[in-house]
Amino acid sequence: MLYKLGVDLGGTKIEAILLDENFDVITRKRISTPQDDYEKILDSISSLVREISENISDFSLGICTPGAISKQTGLIKNSNTQCLIGKSLKDDLENKLRKKISMENDANCFTMAEATLGAAIDFDLVFGVIIGTGVGGGIVIDKKLYPGRTNIGGEWGHHTLHRNGNLCYCGKTGCVETYISGPSLENQWTKLTGKSSSIQEILTNVDSEIGKKWKDEFIENFGFGLANVIDILDPDAIVLGGGLSNIDFLYTEGKESVYNKVFSDLVDTPILKNKLGDSAGVFGACML
Repeated sequence: MLYKLGVDLGGTKIEAILLDENFDVITRKRISTPQDDYEKILDSISSLVREISENISDFSLGICTPGAISKQTGLIKNSNTQCLIGKSLKDDLENKLRKKISMENDANCFTMAEATLGAAIDFDLVFGVIIGTGVGGGIVIDKKLYPGRTNIGGEWGHHTLHRNGNLCYCGKTGCVETYISGPSLENQWTKLTGKSSSIQEILTNVDSEIGKKWKDEFIENFGFGLANVIDILDPDAIVLGGGLSNIDFLYTEGKESVYNKVFSDLVDTPILKNKLGDSAGVFGACML
């Protein structure tokens, strides 16, 4: 039996899971992600893989990571875990583990998992969305990942939503990520109120006058961002993931905002909540 071992490298946790050929879970474990320390991240992943595979001789290994691998250099790019940028993560882990690795970014792994085992299992062309600390996306066609010519397929978080808008870590201004990610929404609340609050705290105040303004701006930007995706890709389904995917109004008022902005007389694209939660990435890593 060929087992599948997947690792999800997140901003706060690293999760490893071992599946059998039927995708049944054999074992899994989570540990905290070392902060801003590349070498400790390498050591943590390597130790976790060895522990999970201790009694297994034949397994494939997939890694889900923030950021994409440059086809030109083999180095990590576009990662909001910035200590990874410019690092040869795949090669370094293969050298430590003496094993070939398949590696994709977190949004691609999320989309693979939801299209294969999750909310979008019945759809052919699936666009997966991550809205959390950052904003990312992935494309799966007929259960196969479509990373694009240069490994940036689905990166809707860095298309320009507002020209000359908010500054993004990527060096551009006006990116979707700078308007609808968790940190950007918290920053907008601070601008409106002068107070620093978490997303959870903000959501308890959306019926106030300032809360309605914050919510309306969020929904408007969400609508324009995903309407642009539908106009270009016209997917059979969109699946939302990440921490903000738990916000109920994205599936009602948010969906209506998207539909109102799509260039078509017929708009019925399902906008679905994920089924695998924060484990989608690690299941997707197994499927690589």
